[in-house]
Amino acid sequence: MLVASASLWLSLGAVGAMLGLRHLLHQGLAPESTVAGSNPADHGLSAQAVQIPGAQGLNLFAWFLPALDPGPRPAVVLLHGWGGNASTLLLAAQELHRSGYAVLLLESRNHGRSDRDDHSSLPRFAEDLDSALDWLSGQACIDAGCLMAMGHSVGGAAVLLSASRRHDLRAVISVSAFAHPEQVMRRWLALRHVPYLPLGWLVNRYVERVIGARFDDIAPSTILTRVNCPVLLLHGRQDSMVPIDDARKLWQYRGKAPVTLIECDGTHEGFDDLEDVSRRILAFLLAAIYTESTQTLPPPPENP
Repeated sequence: MLVASASLWLSLGAVGAMLGLRHLLHQGLAPESTVAGSNPADHGLSAQAVQIPGAQGLNLFAWFLPALDPGPRPAVVLLHGWGGNASTLLLAAQELHRSGYAVLLLESRNHGRSDRDDHSSLPRFAEDLDSALDWLSGQACIDAGCLMAMGHSVGGAAVLLSASRRHDLRAVISVSAFAHPEQVMRRWLALRHVPYLPLGWLVNRYVERVIGARFDDIAPSTILTRVNCPVLLLHGRQDSMVPIDDARKLWQYRGKAPVTLIECDGTHEGFDDLEDVSRRILAFLLAAIYTESTQTLPPPPENP
């Protein structure tokens, strides 16, 4: 009787733990929406607020910065990370815009001013990015043959996922991206003192079911081999959220397309020498489009 009673309480405790984790997971998969941050005008930019049709009838908010020069121009979509919004990459938008590019600062679902959904995930970030790229390619002022994308953190993983499925991207830049979702979740669970076996493993399988994709199938370390355009990986050496080893693993899993890894001093949220990083980004983009595009662009920066 005592053994049976103990087994019952252990079972109830395990069920309770799983229900608690389930609630915590669903909270985490639908990040709190915030519009905090600066506006384009704070950086001397004149932006158009646009609504982009997304999947399942969702509306996605974005700031659109047409290029300064008339005519079809190269364009870059910028995508924030988890819990961010369009303001996160305004400094990058400013540098790109003054260098001759049109820029679209997208807010993924559940973020900023975009519509809410039941959850966010890497596949949904990539799906929203695809909607933004499709919208951008239809604008008369955009050179649809010269589309590029740049994302931070999960947004950086999303640009790789999108590029692995599309054939109209000239180049992508992935900033502070993780190598594999399984390891991200293991770190997340460890911070909450949840043992990986058996609870953590079960949690990860449940998350796969919720997002409708196996981690192995959407992992940047898997999909990078299917990307057929130039890729720039940027990562901070002092990144404590996504260790620099993730970027090094990604570079090892590169496929036939050229992949460049640049390690910089900095954390997950920013780099110490922004001027140098900006110069390297602009040099990479110009190298990707200069020989094939008929657009007149500034010469590559010196000493990239």
